[in-house]
Amino acid sequence: MNVALVGVVVICVLILGWIAVKRLRAKREVESKSIESEELYKLLGTKRVLLYDVRQPLDFLAYPEIIPGAMRIAPKDIAEQTASFSRDQISVIYCTGADDETSLMVLGKARALNFTRVKMLKGGLASWKAKGYPVEAYKESFQLDTAT
Repeated sequence: MNVALVGVVVICVLILGWIAVKRLRAKREVESKSIESEELYKLLGTKRVLLYDVRQPLDFLAYPEIIPGAMRIAPKDIAEQTASFSRDQISVIYCTGADDETSLMVLGKARALNFTRVKMLKGGLASWKAKGYPVEAYKESFQLDTAT
């Protein structure tokens, strides 16, 4: 009986350890693929960088503003709209705020599409605005994704 209990405890510890290591690796990868607002601001002033606003339509509706020079791409349209883009161009994606699942999902899609130099703006649009960097009103029309 005690041997079985010890076995179960060991298996649980191993599973929890595996999960913790996997999360730590994911966090490190996100950090290595992130860029701070200050670094992006400097980069925009000195080099050619492609900047993509990949917020979900409802987030975009709540905050209809964009970083100057950014291109709006709905997350569901990433593959279609980026088919002709250079895969080795410095690119930065951003969403609404910190720890945004949309940015992580889009980052994964971009890497699956062989974009080699794509980064995620740490803290998203909220961080950019908190630093006092410019935004402009977005005046293009866009569709909300609705189930039919």
